[in-house]
Amino acid sequence: MSVLSENLKYLRGKKGKSQQAVADVLSITRGAYQKYEEARSEPPHNTLIKLSNYYTITIDILLQIDLRKTNPEDLLKLNNRMLFPVMTSKKDKQPIELIPKSAQAGYALGYGDPDFIQSLKTISLPFLGVGKYRAFPISGDSMTPNVKDGSYVIGEYVEHLTQVKNGKTYVVLTKDDGIVYKRVHQGIKSIVLHSDNKFYDPYTVSLHEIIELWEFRAAINVEDLEPDEVTNEQLLETIMSLKKQNERQ
Repeated sequence: MSVLSENLKYLRGKKGKSQQAVADVLSITRGAYQKYEEARSEPPHNTLIKLSNYYTITIDILLQIDLRKTNPEDLLKLNNRMLFPVMTSKKDKQPIELIPKSAQAGYALGYGDPDFIQSLKTISLPFLGVGKYRAFPISGDSMTPNVKDGSYVIGEYVEHLTQVKNGKTYVVLTKDDGIVYKRVHQGIKSIVLHSDNKFYDPYTVSLHEIIELWEFRAAINVEDLEPDEVTNEQLLETIMSLKKQNERQ
Protein backbone atom coordinates (compact mmCIF):
# COMPACT_ATOMS: atom_id res chain seq x y z
CA MET A 1 0.00 0.00 0.00
CA SER A 2 1.17 3.55 -0.70
CA VAL A 3 1.50 6.32 1.88
CA LEU A 4 -1.31 8.20 0.14
CA SER A 5 -3.72 5.25 0.20
CA GLU A 6 -3.08 4.64 3.91
CA ASN A 7 -3.51 8.35 4.66
CA LEU A 8 -6.81 8.47 2.79
CA LYS A 9 -8.19 5.55 4.79
CA TYR A 10 -6.88 7.03 8.05
CA LEU A 11 -8.26 10.53 7.44
CA ARG A 12 -11.63 9.26 6.28
CA GLY A 13 -11.86 7.16 9.43
CA LYS A 14 -11.00 10.18 11.61
CA LYS A 15 -13.85 12.10 10.00
CA GLY A 16 -16.20 9.15 10.29
CA LYS A 17 -17.14 9.38 6.62
CA SER A 18 -18.04 6.65 4.14
CA GLN A 19 -16.23 6.17 0.85
CA GLN A 20 -19.34 7.40 -0.92
CA ALA A 21 -19.41 10.60 1.13
CA VAL A 22 -15.79 11.42 0.24
CA ALA A 23 -16.40 10.47 -3.40
CA ASP A 24 -19.31 12.92 -3.49
CA VAL A 25 -17.04 15.72 -2.23
CA LEU A 26 -14.55 14.87 -4.99
CA SER A 27 -17.32 14.62 -7.63
CA ILE A 28 -16.26 11.10 -8.60
CA THR A 29 -17.78 7.64 -8.26
CA ARG A 30 -17.29 5.52 -5.14
CA GLY A 31 -15.55 2.90 -7.28
CA ALA A 32 -12.99 5.45 -8.50
CA TYR A 33 -12.32 6.61 -4.96
CA GLN A 34 -12.05 3.05 -3.66
CA LYS A 35 -9.15 2.46 -6.07
CA TYR A 36 -7.24 5.34 -4.39
CA GLU A 37 -7.58 3.75 -0.97
CA GLU A 38 -6.53 0.37 -2.34
CA ALA A 39 -3.53 1.88 -4.17
CA ARG A 40 -4.84 0.53 -7.48
CA SER A 41 -5.02 4.02 -8.95
CA GLU A 42 -3.58 7.47 -8.24
CA PRO A 43 -5.76 10.57 -8.08
CA PRO A 44 -5.14 13.28 -10.71
CA HIS A 45 -3.83 16.71 -9.79
CA ASN A 46 -7.25 18.38 -9.45
CA THR A 47 -8.47 15.57 -7.17
CA LEU A 48 -5.37 15.88 -4.96
CA ILE A 49 -6.15 19.58 -4.56
CA LYS A 50 -9.72 18.74 -3.48
CA LEU A 51 -8.42 16.15 -1.00
CA SER A 52 -5.94 18.68 0.38
CA ASN A 53 -8.67 21.26 0.86
CA TYR A 54 -11.11 18.74 2.34
CA TYR A 55 -8.69 17.51 5.01
CA THR A 56 -6.86 20.88 5.36
CA ILE A 57 -3.52 19.16 4.83
CA THR A 58 -0.93 20.04 2.21
CA ILE A 59 -0.45 17.73 -0.76
CA ASP A 60 3.20 17.05 0.09
CA ILE A 61 2.16 15.74 3.53
CA LEU A 62 -0.59 13.58 2.02
CA LEU A 63 1.90 12.00 -0.37
CA GLN A 64 4.97 11.63 1.86
CA ILE A 65 4.08 11.41 5.56
CA ASP A 66 2.38 8.45 7.23
CA LEU A 67 -0.20 10.27 9.34
CA ARG A 68 -0.86 7.14 11.41
CA LYS A 69 2.52 7.71 13.08
CA THR A 70 1.73 11.25 14.22
CA ASN A 71 -0.08 12.59 17.24
CA PRO A 72 -3.12 14.61 16.07
CA GLU A 73 -2.56 17.03 18.97
CA ASP A 74 0.81 17.94 17.45
CA LEU A 75 -0.74 19.06 14.15
CA LEU A 76 -0.80 22.84 14.08
CA LYS A 77 -2.32 25.22 11.57
CA LEU A 78 -0.36 28.05 9.96
CA ASN A 79 -1.92 29.98 7.08
CA ASN A 80 -4.25 26.99 6.43
CA ARG A 81 -1.28 24.61 6.30
CA MET A 82 -0.91 21.60 8.58
CA LEU A 83 2.51 21.48 10.21
CA PHE A 84 3.97 18.74 12.37
CA PRO A 85 5.33 17.39 14.56
CA VAL A 86 6.16 20.15 17.05
CA MET A 87 7.04 18.67 20.43
CA THR A 88 5.73 20.27 23.57
CA SER A 89 5.66 19.30 27.22
CA LYS A 90 3.28 19.78 30.11
CA LYS A 91 6.20 19.81 32.52
CA ASP A 92 7.82 22.98 33.88
CA LYS A 93 10.95 22.58 31.75
CA GLN A 94 10.16 22.81 28.07
CA PRO A 95 12.20 20.67 25.67
CA ILE A 96 14.21 22.58 23.08
CA GLU A 97 14.87 20.50 19.96
CA LEU A 98 18.37 21.17 18.68
CA ILE A 99 18.85 21.27 14.90
CA PRO A 100 22.52 20.34 14.30
CA LYS A 101 24.44 22.32 11.71
CA SER A 102 24.90 19.15 9.66
CA ALA A 103 21.10 18.89 9.30
CA GLN A 104 20.43 22.56 8.56
CA ALA A 105 20.22 22.14 4.79
CA GLY A 106 17.87 19.17 5.08
CA TYR A 107 15.51 20.70 7.62
CA ALA A 108 13.15 22.02 4.94
CA LEU A 109 12.58 18.40 3.91
CA GLY A 110 12.73 16.79 7.34
CA TYR A 111 10.52 19.20 9.31
CA GLY A 112 7.49 17.01 8.57
CA ASP A 113 9.17 13.66 9.19
CA PRO A 114 8.32 12.28 12.66
CA ASP A 115 11.43 10.10 12.69
CA PHE A 116 13.65 13.10 11.91
CA ILE A 117 12.10 15.24 14.65
CA GLN A 118 12.23 12.46 17.22
CA SER A 119 15.93 11.91 16.49
CA LEU A 120 16.83 15.47 17.49
CA LYS A 121 18.70 16.04 20.73
CA THR A 122 16.95 18.26 23.27
CA ILE A 123 17.95 20.67 26.00
CA SER A 124 15.83 22.60 28.51
CA LEU A 125 16.12 26.04 30.07
CA PRO A 126 14.50 27.13 33.33
CA PHE A 127 13.51 30.62 32.20
CA LEU A 128 11.42 29.59 29.18
CA GLY A 129 7.69 29.33 29.76
CA VAL A 130 5.22 26.88 28.29
CA GLY A 131 5.66 26.74 24.52
CA LYS A 132 7.22 24.87 21.62
CA TYR A 133 10.90 25.59 21.08
CA ARG A 134 13.68 24.72 18.64
CA ALA A 135 17.29 25.87 18.35
CA PHE A 136 18.51 26.66 14.84
CA PRO A 137 22.11 27.14 13.63
CA ILE A 138 22.53 30.53 11.97
CA SER A 139 25.00 31.14 9.13
CA GLY A 140 26.28 34.40 7.68
CA ASP A 141 26.64 37.96 8.93
CA SER A 142 23.28 39.44 7.91
CA MET A 143 22.15 39.79 11.54
CA THR A 144 25.42 40.91 13.11
CA PRO A 145 26.31 42.33 15.58
CA ASN A 146 23.30 40.92 17.47
CA VAL A 147 23.79 37.31 16.36
CA LYS A 148 27.17 36.08 15.12
CA ASP A 149 27.84 33.60 12.36
CA GLY A 150 27.69 30.06 13.77
CA SER A 151 25.39 30.96 16.66
CA TYR A 152 22.23 29.11 17.61
CA VAL A 153 18.92 30.96 17.84
CA ILE A 154 16.21 29.49 20.06
CA GLY A 155 12.77 30.24 18.69
CA GLU A 156 9.24 29.73 20.00
CA TYR A 157 6.81 28.32 17.46
CA VAL A 158 4.32 30.81 16.00
CA GLU A 159 0.99 29.09 15.40
CA HIS A 160 -0.69 31.88 13.43
CA LEU A 161 0.64 34.64 11.19
CA THR A 162 -1.53 37.13 13.08
CA GLN A 163 0.81 36.63 16.06
CA VAL A 164 3.80 38.11 14.20
CA LYS A 165 5.06 41.32 15.82
CA ASN A 166 6.42 43.92 13.44
CA GLY A 167 10.09 44.66 13.95
CA LYS A 168 10.79 41.53 16.02
CA THR A 169 13.19 38.81 14.88
CA TYR A 170 12.17 35.35 13.75
CA VAL A 171 13.62 32.17 12.35
CA VAL A 172 11.72 31.74 9.08
CA LEU A 173 11.53 28.51 7.11
CA THR A 174 10.56 29.07 3.47
CA LYS A 175 10.27 26.78 0.47
CA ASP A 176 13.04 28.48 -1.47
CA ASP A 177 15.48 29.84 1.14
CA GLY A 178 15.31 27.18 3.85
CA ILE A 179 16.24 28.53 7.29
CA VAL A 180 16.81 32.28 7.61
CA TYR A 181 16.92 34.53 10.66
CA LYS A 182 15.53 38.01 9.99
CA ARG A 183 13.64 40.97 11.38
CA VAL A 184 10.06 40.67 10.17
CA HIS A 185 7.51 43.24 9.02
CA GLN A 186 4.02 42.14 7.95
CA GLY A 187 2.36 43.03 4.69
CA ILE A 188 -1.12 42.17 3.43
CA LYS A 189 -0.22 39.02 1.52
CA SER A 190 3.47 38.83 2.34
CA ILE A 191 6.13 39.57 4.93
CA VAL A 192 9.24 41.68 4.47
CA LEU A 193 12.49 40.28 5.86
CA HIS A 194 15.10 42.80 7.05
CA SER A 195 18.74 42.23 8.01
CA ASP A 196 20.35 44.16 10.86
CA ASN A 197 23.47 44.39 8.72
CA LYS A 198 22.53 47.23 6.37
CA PHE A 199 24.75 45.77 3.64
CA TYR A 200 21.87 43.41 2.86
CA ASP A 201 18.67 44.72 1.28
CA PRO A 202 15.26 43.66 2.64
CA TYR A 203 13.20 41.29 0.54
CA THR A 204 9.60 40.12 0.37
CA VAL A 205 8.28 36.59 0.86
CA SER A 206 4.67 35.71 0.00
CA LEU A 207 2.63 34.06 2.74
CA HIS A 208 2.15 30.79 0.84
CA GLU A 209 5.94 30.36 0.69
CA ILE A 210 6.21 30.32 4.51
CA ILE A 211 6.42 26.88 6.10
CA GLU A 212 7.30 27.78 9.70
CA LEU A 213 7.93 30.84 11.89
CA TRP A 214 9.80 30.77 15.24
CA GLU A 215 9.95 33.92 17.37
CA PHE A 216 13.35 34.77 18.88
CA ARG A 217 13.78 33.82 22.54
CA ALA A 218 17.56 33.46 23.05
CA ALA A 219 20.87 33.32 21.19
CA ILE A 220 23.79 31.01 21.88
CA ASN A 221 27.25 31.93 20.63
CA VAL A 222 29.18 28.69 20.05
CA GLU A 223 31.74 29.98 17.56
CA ASP A 224 34.57 28.31 19.46
CA LEU A 225 32.82 24.92 19.58
CA GLU A 226 31.88 22.35 16.98
CA PRO A 227 28.05 22.57 16.79
CA ASP A 228 27.55 18.81 16.83
CA GLU A 229 29.73 18.52 19.94
CA VAL A 230 27.98 21.13 22.08
CA THR A 231 26.85 19.73 25.43
CA ASN A 232 23.72 20.72 27.34
CA GLU A 233 25.89 22.17 30.10
CA GLN A 234 27.83 24.39 27.67
CA LEU A 235 24.64 25.64 26.06
CA LEU A 236 23.02 26.36 29.42
CA GLU A 237 26.04 28.26 30.72
CA THR A 238 26.20 30.37 27.57
CA ILE A 239 22.48 31.16 27.45
CA MET A 240 22.24 32.13 31.10
CA SER A 241 25.03 34.66 30.60
CA LEU A 242 23.16 36.18 27.65
CA LYS A 243 19.66 36.10 29.10
CA LYS A 244 19.50 39.75 30.17
CA GLN A 245 20.72 40.93 26.76
CA ASN A 246 17.98 39.23 24.79
CA GLU A 247 15.05 41.50 25.65
CA ARG A 248 16.15 44.12 23.16
CA GLN A 249 15.69 41.61 20.31
